[in-house]
Amino acid sequence: MRYAIILAGGSGTRLWPWSRAELPKQLLPLAGGRSLLRLAFERLEGVVDPANRLICAGESHREAICSELSGLPDEQVLCEPVGRDTAAALGLCAAVLARRDPHAVMAVLTADHIIEPVTAFRETLVQAFDLAERRADTLVTFGIKPDAASTAYGWLQLGLADGNAFAVNRFCEKPDATTADRFFAAGPKQYLWNSGMFVWRAETFLRCLTRYHPDLADGVQRIAAAYDTPQRAEVLEKSYPDLKKISVDYAVMEPASRDADLSVLAVPLPLRWVDVGSWNAFAGICPKDESGNAIAATQHVLIDSARTLVASDDPDHLIAAIGCEDLIIVHTADATLVCRADRAEAVKAMHRLVGEKYGGKHL
Repeated sequence: MRYAIILAGGSGTRLWPWSRAELPKQLLPLAGGRSLLRLAFERLEGVVDPANRLICAGESHREAICSELSGLPDEQVLCEPVGRDTAAALGLCAAVLARRDPHAVMAVLTADHIIEPVTAFRETLVQAFDLAERRADTLVTFGIKPDAASTAYGWLQLGLADGNAFAVNRFCEKPDATTADRFFAAGPKQYLWNSGMFVWRAETFLRCLTRYHPDLADGVQRIAAAYDTPQRAEVLEKSYPDLKKISVDYAVMEPASRDADLSVLAVPLPLRWVDVGSWNAFAGICPKDESGNAIAATQHVLIDSARTLVASDDPDHLIAAIGCEDLIIVHTADATLVCRADRAEAVKAMHRLVGEKYGGKHL
């Protein structure tokens, strides 16, 4: 049967001060008044039954997730007591699913993307499910056609075509600027952005995890054995923090792409894909005025300003700006951020400094 795991963890520190520990970016109404998590859940309509859509997140966000998704049943929210990166999270999800359904085929999706048009996404997702269902030795990933020499994303180096997919010769982590220029110049037939979304049989993924990281595989299997029992909380708290902290790309996808017994395929996603992971990315999905200002504030007055993001989570708060160009201005009740647009990646460092100076008060 087909399942979907929506990864909804992470703290979204690059979207501070809107994104906070108790209400991170995936739960905020960033997309026309709707949360990115809700969009991700609804995007699966017609492909994965609602009862087979699971959310993987931190335990502290369980209540908010269930509220946002209108009373999602407890068994559809798989939560970590602490973050141990994506290999542990997906290993646990795969192990729980395999116990519930030995024939489970799982899509791994994210809760922080804008993907349009949705019809193209659904069609491509069905193709990926078909591949994983037909071929037990195959791990499928999704590649995005680059529109820039980005250093913010990982890249996929493509090999030979395999139907509508391509063999993945190598997973390339976020490159430096010179390497990104080279990848982009080579074109989308050789390099795609790594979307961080996958489809595979749960059993196949667990087999890979056992081969490359047996201790991690043993750990998630022990937890999964107790997950649907009254001992879940006790076993999670005791065992999960000891799991190896490593990303799924490093733990499974990279070694699998070099493994003669396995096939790693990339299916290109022919659509608009926006990773809403920074204020510049958020500005890209906001309505614009005639001067290119991105507007996410109910009340605003701008004079001689251009290419500036103005954002407020208070509909009664007015943002007024004069002579501002290429800025980010974000208001909340207890913190205001102002920075140059070309320094948006430094918000993560600012988040850390705020914590060091004021503790968790503004985080």
